[in-house]
Amino acid sequence: MPADLPLLRTADFDFDLPEDLIAQAPARPRDAARMLVVRRGGLDDAGVRDLPGLLRPGDVMVVNDTRVIPARLHARRGAARIEVMLNRSEGGGVWHALVRNARRLRDGDTIEIEGAEGCTAKVLGAPEGGAALLDFGPDPAALAAALEQAGEIPLPPYIARPEGPRPEDATDYQPIFAERPGAVAAPTASLHFTDALLEAISACGVARATVTLHVGAGTFLPLRSDDPRAHRLHAEWGEVSDEAAATINAARAAGGRIVAIGTTALRLLESAAAEDGTIRPFRGLTDLFLLPGHRFRTADLLMTNFHLPKSTLFMLVCAFAGTDRMKAAYAHAVAQRYRFYSYGDASLLERADGRATLERAA
Repeated sequence: MPADLPLLRTADFDFDLPEDLIAQAPARPRDAARMLVVRRGGLDDAGVRDLPGLLRPGDVMVVNDTRVIPARLHARRGAARIEVMLNRSEGGGVWHALVRNARRLRDGDTIEIEGAEGCTAKVLGAPEGGAALLDFGPDPAALAAALEQAGEIPLPPYIARPEGPRPEDATDYQPIFAERPGAVAAPTASLHFTDALLEAISACGVARATVTLHVGAGTFLPLRSDDPRAHRLHAEWGEVSDEAAATINAARAAGGRIVAIGTTALRLLESAAAEDGTIRPFRGLTDLFLLPGHRFRTADLLMTNFHLPKSTLFMLVCAFAGTDRMKAAYAHAVAQRYRFYSYGDASLLERADGRATLERAA
């Protein structure tokens, strides 16, 4: 983390949130959710359906096409029960996984996946920090079938499902852009989009660029240090194709704004950016942690949901739009009873140090 970042304390990113504002189901239809527009000059209460009127011809909307997989598995090693959360594919059938009761595992152990007959995984190396490398074998189709048969959609812990995910969660927690399997958490800003909304945005002359960031289980992990800079994000795999980079760079060169749909798209853009803000093709891992003091080089606008107190994502939006402004925006959202977190409402943020502006919502 650069040494010139301002002094930060995790406690500085705390705020009071009534528990009944934590959304347990999405708005129906998806684009019926509310949206708080956060400009440098103030706040506007709007709706997701107002988004086309806030964008301009020549803008480019950057979306994440990752697809959530049923990544939570129940397993056994002998009589010991183990819960596995797949986190990131390492290739060749090997997965980095977060494991409850990881202390029960040793290098070379074989675990059996409950509910998927014949599906086993071998432990590679000693588990460390609650994580392990698991080898499911070289056949990706066999693993995919086992996940569909025995896996659960890994809903965030704040969505209460005492009996497990509901049938509708399988579609509710899957964005409209989902194409490439690999995420264990949804890029939740994308959950607000419908075909009708996308048609309206396209009719406004707004381009769309698709990138991939497979969101990992680390997105749910709390900060355990008083200094956020001591926290390390789990690396996540991402890709910005030649075509996506060219589309984004062309829009920017022509004066269009880059609109990141979700913090995952923003983190990937910043990971792929040259010093002058040009987006380069990218393929690999990123553990970029965006904190106040970061100089953004890419997106002008960020659409995102409302995040947890003291979370890495609340720190990210403070970095993007300004800490004081975001604290005021969240206080307004609580007072106006916006719905929070993955199934909640949205916000559209103007970059604090950018020149691009947001018009008032109609």
